[in-house]
This record gives sequence, C-alpha cells and structure tokens, in this order.
Amino acid sequence: MFTEIRDITVFNKEEMAALRIADDQEGFIESTQQCLQEAENDRRFIPVGLYMNDIAVGFAMYGAFPHEEEQQRVWLDRYLIDERYQHQGLGKHFMHLLLQHIINRYNCSQLFLSVYETNEVAIQLYKKFGFVFNGELDENGEKVMVKEISRHDNNESH
Repeated sequence: MFTEIRDITVFNKEEMAALRIADDQEGFIESTQQCLQEAENDRRFIPVGLYMNDIAVGFAMYGAFPHEEEQQRVWLDRYLIDERYQHQGLGKHFMHLLLQHIINRYNCSQLFLSVYETNEVAIQLYKKFGFVFNGELDENGEKVMVKEISRHDNNESH
C-alpha cells in the first residue's frame, strides 16, 4: 500500500470535492467543497489530499494562526476519510502521516484541533495520538484538544 499527502491543485480539486463522509458523521465536519472555499478565502489554511495507491481517500486542512497567549497556534483544522474507505485502518495511518507532515512543516511544540463532544469516534482516534482536552471551546462551541509535541515526534521521519 503506497500512501501520500498531496497538495490540492486544479488537477485534483474535483477528486477532493467528490469525497463524502458517512451519514452519521454529518454535522461534525464541513464538506470538502466548503473547506476548499474557506482555504481560497483564507490562505493560512492549507488543504491536502490523502491518497492510497493513487486514489483520493481522504482530506485534511491545517494551518498556523495567531493567538493572544502564544505567538501562534498550529491547528489540524479538518480531517476526514471518505466513507468508502473507512473502517480499514486508514484513519490511524493517515493521522500518523499527517501529524509528522505538520510537525515537520512548522517545527511546533503543540498541535491543536477541535471536535464536537458527540463525535466519539474522532475523540477516541485523537486520544490515541496523544491529544487531550484543554478546557477551551472554539468559536463554534467545539471542544479544543492539544497534543504536546515531544522531541521523539519531531525527530521521527518517514
């Protein structure tokens, strides 16, 4: 199985727009079309495609944003695996790849994300990767989780 993270371009934008989440996940995340529009409007967002054997199987969006208490916070803002490829271990696989990708890009000491408290499947995944709730809520009422990046995380390479 060959997997990779690819930038979004005019050549794969339609593949990203075609990705879908399962019906019971509706409301937990915006559509990929909404995410891509948001990234066009705010260049701090970096959307990427998640590929397995040259097939688009997922989508993620991340970026660095100013924060009043720190210089900036790096966020994993969106993350999804297409419903056709869920329950195959790809969520864990790509989360690992994505975390390394983001940590290498920003050399950050913390990584943030937010999640609806009813999204139990996502919360369990994030906890497996060391994310913990920090007591904050984002502007949409989602609970904020943070991962402290260790030297091990920063030195791991693929």
